[in-house]
Amino acid sequence: MLLRPLFASLLASSALALAVTTPAHADKTDRAREAIAAAEAKIHTAETLGASTEAPGQTAEARAALAIAREDLKAGHKSASISSAIRASALAETAIGELQRSKDDAVASANASAREGVAAAQDQAAAAQDQAITARQQAAEANARADAAQQSAATSAADAAAARNAAAIAAQTPQVETTVTTQQPAHRSTRTVTRRTTTTTTPAPSSVTTTTTKVTPQPY
Repeated sequence: MLLRPLFASLLASSALALAVTTPAHADKTDRAREAIAAAEAKIHTAETLGASTEAPGQTAEARAALAIAREDLKAGHKSASISSAIRASALAETAIGELQRSKDDAVASANASAREGVAAAQDQAAAAQDQAITARQQAAEANARADAAQQSAATSAADAAAARNAAAIAAQTPQVETTVTTQQPAHRSTRTVTRRTTTTTTPAPSSVTTTTTKVTPQPY
């Protein structure tokens, strides 16, 4: 795109040579020389812009037409010289136009590639951000599981400590054995003598209860 002002300037300067109004008394020889000079300027412009590489065929044809114009002028074929010079100018202009289109296409392609590259980079950045978010979520879940496991382990340790303390207290408490013995009273007995009608009653002894307590200390 930066070449457009240069193209316009060079083409305008070369076209100006053809547009110069020759005096009324100027003959075809002068006009042929002016046409050759204009063609030479256009061809030089095209070659400066790279037409020899980008459009070598048309550049070569323009040079050939310019050479013919010069030969015709030397041979006195003024009209043919002017026609050849004009053809050379047209070929040079076509080469410049094709060069401009090629440059524009290259710039457009580069811009498209750049846009695609930017879009791809944005997609990659978005994917990386999503992965980072997922990784943070997974890390948070792992931390939560670790905290839960730690709390469970602490609870288990507390339960185990309580069980050990209870076992120690039970081991330090002596065992008490109590034995209760109860003696039942004997049945009352009656003896009757007919002659004397005497009744003897033996009182039943009261019941006796004996309690024995045995304390056995637990081994440590």
